Amino acid sequence: MNAYTIFKDLAIIIIFAKLFGLLARKLRAPQVVGEIIAGLLIGPSVLGLVQQTDFLTQMAEIGVILLMFSAGLETDLKELLKTGPIAFLIACAGVFVPLVGGTLLYMGFYGVAPWGSENFYKAVFIGVIMTATSVSITVQSLKELGKLKGKVGTTILSAAIIDDVIGIVVLTFVVGFKSPDSNPGKVVINTVLFFALAIVVGFLLFKLFDSFDERYPHTRRIPILGLALCFFFAYVAETYFGIADITGAYVAGIILCSIRDSEYIAEKMDTESYMLFGPVFFASIGLKTNIESVDGGILLFSIGFVIVALICKIIGCGLVAKICKFSTSDSLKIGVGMMTRGEVALIVSQKGLSVGLLSPVYFTSVILLIIVSSVSTPVMLKLLYSREGFKEDN
Repeated sequence: MNAYTIFKDLAIIIIFAKLFGLLARKLRAPQVVGEIIAGLLIGPSVLGLVQQTDFLTQMAEIGVILLMFSAGLETDLKELLKTGPIAFLIACAGVFVPLVGGTLLYMGFYGVAPWGSENFYKAVFIGVIMTATSVSITVQSLKELGKLKGKVGTTILSAAIIDDVIGIVVLTFVVGFKSPDSNPGKVVINTVLFFALAIVVGFLLFKLFDSFDERYPHTRRIPILGLALCFFFAYVAETYFGIADITGAYVAGIILCSIRDSEYIAEKMDTESYMLFGPVFFASIGLKTNIESVDGGILLFSIGFVIVALICKIIGCGLVAKICKFSTSDSLKIGVGMMTRGEVALIVSQKGLSVGLLSPVYFTSVILLIIVSSVSTPVMLKLLYSREGFKEDN
């Protein structure tokens, strides 16, 4: 293949991803859905305009690293700590119930797998994908209803943040256990060591960056050094601890989320991600999705996958909210608000593909889940609030 063909591929990806992303936004769907469909359309399964290459794979990996770094930067640590045990309990249920539900769903279709086998980890990984929560659609819906700052809105937002942190930790364990030369003790020790190191070193780096930011506020050297920290943590996590590189990138974002210029760093990262690396990552999901292999069995599995993923979030989060003395109506709102899936589910799926825990054909199930949850969540929230005449939350 001509070395310069990559320029043609990038031009096609950027144009199609942005056109379909804007179309999705016009239809009130997440922009990433349009970008994924664009990748599917230009990929081998439909038009065949772009083929997946090693270069595109590496570009997509940078894209996912930047997305997780940005997610860490946008985390509100004060809000996270203030919400206390209630949001934590809801988040735990929002991870545990879908994790079990997804595992049982896979085993129901493909047979019960013995503990530690390849199929067992594949089943668990389906559950891991279901644990992710994308709260952006819920936030926008609650804003439109004027309910974002109420008790329910704050709980959903905090629980979603904690949910993603727990989900990343679960992903780290599953990927670590799957490795052929790993053992449970080593995985646990490496994970604990990494997060212990992240807390100690992270605190020192936070102080260093905070001091540097105070001396050189709002200068481009801050996001440049932040980006270097992101890549360094991604490298250290994967190379020395056997932990997913996206975990390292997320931790780097958490370290910098409380400095004065965190929003400035996020803004610069968003520019790079929005223009190039983000579209390449989301389009690459479409490029890798093999719809030619989708048969009746996969289609049936995808329908089951969507139903189980949505119901498990509503049951898990809603039930714990009820136990924590929320009203039945508010508990249902919390469950519905937590059921949206988006970028994190795609990032987890991509990681599963790279380590051999997920086949490309199952991206169809994930994309279907994102579309259905993104459309149904705003509608259901509006219906739940409209039944009460839009009374103020307590």
